[in-house]
Amino acid sequence: MHSNHLLLEEPIRMASILEPSKASFFPAMTKIVGTLGPRSRSVDVISGCLKAGMSVARFDFSWGNCEYHQETLENLKAAVKSTKKLCAHQGNDTGLLNSFFYIQVMLDTVGAEMQVVNKSEKAISLQQDDVVILTPNENQEASSQLLPINFAGLAKAVKAGDTIFVGQYLFTGSETTSVWLEVDKIEGNDVICKIKNSATLAGALFTLHASQIHIDLPTLTDKDKENISAWGVPNKIDFLSLSYTRHAQDVREAREFLSKHGDLSQTQIFAKIENIEGLTHFDEILKEADGIILSRGNLGIDLPPEKVFLFQKTALYKCNMAGKPAVVTRVVDSMTDNLRPTRAEATDVANAVLDGSDAILLGAETLRGLYPVETISIVGKICAEAEKVFNQDLYFKKTVKYVGEPMSHLESIASSAVRAAIKVKASVIICFTSSGRAARLIAKYRPTMPVISVVIPRLRTNQLRWSFSGAFEARQSLIVRGLFPMLADPRHPAESTSATNESVLKVALDHGKTSGVIKSHDRVVVCQKVGDASVVKIIELED
Repeated sequence: MHSNHLLLEEPIRMASILEPSKASFFPAMTKIVGTLGPRSRSVDVISGCLKAGMSVARFDFSWGNCEYHQETLENLKAAVKSTKKLCAHQGNDTGLLNSFFYIQVMLDTVGAEMQVVNKSEKAISLQQDDVVILTPNENQEASSQLLPINFAGLAKAVKAGDTIFVGQYLFTGSETTSVWLEVDKIEGNDVICKIKNSATLAGALFTLHASQIHIDLPTLTDKDKENISAWGVPNKIDFLSLSYTRHAQDVREAREFLSKHGDLSQTQIFAKIENIEGLTHFDEILKEADGIILSRGNLGIDLPPEKVFLFQKTALYKCNMAGKPAVVTRVVDSMTDNLRPTRAEATDVANAVLDGSDAILLGAETLRGLYPVETISIVGKICAEAEKVFNQDLYFKKTVKYVGEPMSHLESIASSAVRAAIKVKASVIICFTSSGRAARLIAKYRPTMPVISVVIPRLRTNQLRWSFSGAFEARQSLIVRGLFPMLADPRHPAESTSATNESVLKVALDHGKTSGVIKSHDRVVVCQKVGDASVVKIIELED
């Protein structure tokens, strides 16, 4: 499977753009995070999402209780089992590889989110130039004149002239279900606002966002901690999406909380950057977090429109150079109700890929959207096309320059493996790893071919019981661009002999051939440890 890699700088026949894309076992190197909800929680729909390319399932705890999300998770497990798309059991009688793909679970916290409470769930009509009062008394009935909120400190945080946004879903600029308010005056704990646009609010809860205002609410709330303990721990979540991350200390506190729950000590924390505070402290947050989610919905409200693209490009560059996964949100909002994205949205997805995003996160598009499966499929196809014109040569040189000299041993091996794979036009890179770090470093250099990470389990103990590592490391690879995991059988030791490594490699190659990833006469680059030495070798397959 030689890479069909182009460069926009090279001459391209315009007619070639119309040629249909060739089907591939890996539809795209860029990963897709799908949010499961009312429109996407049945086994059939989830199966369709998996087949379309979803590799991470996000559970949004800003709505729904643990029982509701547990039902959805059980449906996800059934869908994974039935499709065998993301967790194909390896039936080879050697038993050296027992898993090929997995599905990752991400718990998204509520965080410092302010909400308008509408207990009656009756539609609320707001008219431009009218006045509405925001009050912290949640027991009052929501109406066109009064909106109860869940935060008593708003009156102390805002001042006359400040902008407040209210909507069931984040503002896209095209719908009439979101309203902009301008603070007129403060009366006690009430905030009196002038309505800037006509809108109809429908539902039980609405997000309230005060633009560029510090809100004195904890990043990890008591409710978040309850959800993690009651749902996250028994389900051994792979990722915690930490909403409204504003400081590096937020990540440290979340990690300390997770460390107290033994099964979540390996859970990775992805910091969601949603406001100016998070943007201001981005560098320190990046050092602490395992990955970054660019929550462009809230940021699109806080930032001037002409600065949104600059934040995205800068943040993605910083994540890429740090070798940490970056996830972009809010790309195809219109597909919540439509079968086809707008021209601007299609271009936006492609630009996210060209800017260096590891994954695209779909929120409302799959949670409540009418076409969750089609949305995932279309986004995946756009990503795959954009990857063909990604300037890997320029990116590689830029990354090597950023890393500088002398390189670390592992960094040198990773960059050499990628350079060799590109020079010989390899179909795949196969990397043997225990922690997953070596494979992630290879993926950091954005090779044009897939990186198959063969995770070798390690035996470990907490003095009470013995267990094997590896499953977490394998699953967590699925949010990294271009990285696809395989888990070796734990009966084979981490300190593998040369014979064992060759046996595992043979099974990996055979599986690659069966799935169509590798063909006869293809070249494969293998990165593995032999004794104390790290080796990069090139294999040319026979018939």
